[in-house]
Amino acid sequence: MAAETARQFEALEAQARKIMFVFLNAGYEAVAPAIIQPAGVFLDAIGEELRARTYVFTDPDGHELCLRPDLTVPTCRLHLERNSGGKLPAKYCYNGAAFRFQAQSADKAHPREFRQAGIEAFGGSDRERAEAETMALVVEALKAAGLRSMKLRLGDLGLFRAILKAADMPPRWRQRLADQFWHHDEFHAELKRLATDPASTSRRIPKALAGALDPGKPEEAEQRLAEYLEREGIELIGVRGASEIAASLLARLADARSAPLAPAIVAAIERYVAVRAPARIAAERVKEIVREAGIDIGEALAAFERRLELLDKAGVEVETAEFSAEFGRALEYYTGFVFEVVAPGLGRLSPVAGGGRYDRLMKSVGAPDDVPAVGAAIHTERLLAAVTGEIL
Repeated sequence: MAAETARQFEALEAQARKIMFVFLNAGYEAVAPAIIQPAGVFLDAIGEELRARTYVFTDPDGHELCLRPDLTVPTCRLHLERNSGGKLPAKYCYNGAAFRFQAQSADKAHPREFRQAGIEAFGGSDRERAEAETMALVVEALKAAGLRSMKLRLGDLGLFRAILKAADMPPRWRQRLADQFWHHDEFHAELKRLATDPASTSRRIPKALAGALDPGKPEEAEQRLAEYLEREGIELIGVRGASEIAASLLARLADARSAPLAPAIVAAIERYVAVRAPARIAAERVKEIVREAGIDIGEALAAFERRLELLDKAGVEVETAEFSAEFGRALEYYTGFVFEVVAPGLGRLSPVAGGGRYDRLMKSVGAPDDVPAVGAAIHTERLLAAVTGEIL
């Protein structure tokens, strides 16, 4: 067993050297972010699905820490430490361990400790070029490590957000649908509610409390809520504070005063999230959907098509790449273009690589403003299995 483990380690290291050579040769600086990270930064940024699988602990001084579940957030923190504000352009590469809880039934494709070799680029002004470079470089590294066959899957949260922005609806509904995008069942349920009965959730608010709150006077809401709770002898229990609860109640009351989403808007959103086709065909379908709905997302579509052209020029086989409108990856910090690479025999639940754009993450880790950023990582254990033909 020890000999087998040693051989696997040597194989992983040899593979990682090939990957890192590609990254370093492209001008990325090698870094080694700390394994132990502040838990709060991760738990706020990574999303519900991964939050539940992060190893969190408290040190003797009472600080809540975690074992990094990925290397993107630690690299963001490293970049911010080096550059006040984080806007200075920089490119980093890394190869290191990450940790995520897995169910007892998990197999070798989903270990609790695994290695990531990846790249992160900050501050680039040409968004589509940076995205195409990232994906093309990952594909090149996979080929250098011996992967001969792969399937590419693309998504674009920018297209989805552009549709929401162009559609006629209250801003709070846009944000709510964007937040629910990561949870498909909840998203479709919320879309149906907004289309048929926006007032449904407000009916569960006690009449006395609903009468005391005025969506037109948000500055008074927290005080009115506190007065109601004191009058009823109710104590706040849980993680949500009074201000957050008051904001939620105001939104629900405002929903009750809003007309349902127009059927044409609902149909356009439903048709869009159902799009799944080769990337170039998908672009034509999206054009048709928004044209029939009278929605203008020309800038987002132009960016999508330019990215495909840049990928094609970089040697990425975009003709066979699949676009899925509902694809957004499990990490909720992504804000635009996303992609995954799937190797034959492993399937979509075990991609060998993935990444995308995450312009808001730097602000989440402490930067004063959003910073353009894009990156990707290779799951080296899965890659080794795909290259050697081992069944995970």
